[in-house]
Amino acid sequence: MRFVPRWVLLSSGCAPVLLIAGWAGAARFEGSSYDPVTQTISTLGSYGAAGFWVMTAGFLALGVCHLLTAWGLRAAATAGRVALGGGGLAALVLVALPAPSSGGSLRHGAVVVVGFTLLAVWPVLAVNGGPAGPWALRLAPSIAATSLMAAGGVWFLIEMRRHGDAGVAERVVTSFQSVWPFVVAASCLRHARQQS
Repeated sequence: MRFVPRWVLLSSGCAPVLLIAGWAGAARFEGSSYDPVTQTISTLGSYGAAGFWVMTAGFLALGVCHLLTAWGLRAAATAGRVALGGGGLAALVLVALPAPSSGGSLRHGAVVVVGFTLLAVWPVLAVNGGPAGPWALRLAPSIAATSLMAAGGVWFLIEMRRHGDAGVAERVVTSFQSVWPFVVAASCLRHARQQS
């Protein structure tokens, strides 16, 4: 099992904190005109939004955290690390392609779909080491994580289609996606400690 540096706990642990701080801070700037239950995170980072710069910083931070974590998470299979890094890159691209202030954007939507998909499949692609490997890199927990993320994505699409609680669904699934790299990193470091 390859060594995972301790700083990966920092990069992976900061990802959910900075993402949530980004959407919470941007929502404060929007005030009562923004409904976090029904409106998406992309609305906060759209052109002309009062908290545009806060959400933009949140997307940038999330992308950098995922890229650093993918680089340092050497115990994970390469395909999983590439997918995690691709999810981080998608967060950075969202900064360059923010949602328009009204209506949709095919380019923005495509980047969101690609980023979500990469972050949803990376746990299964990262499986490494079999039953003797770190817990979060074993097949069963990885399949469970990917399944939960996929179910969250379906929930989000249903809420978007029925003009329901899309903001809640999106926040639940993106929170889980941003926390899972920390779970994997902690699992790898715990496993290494038990082996020594």
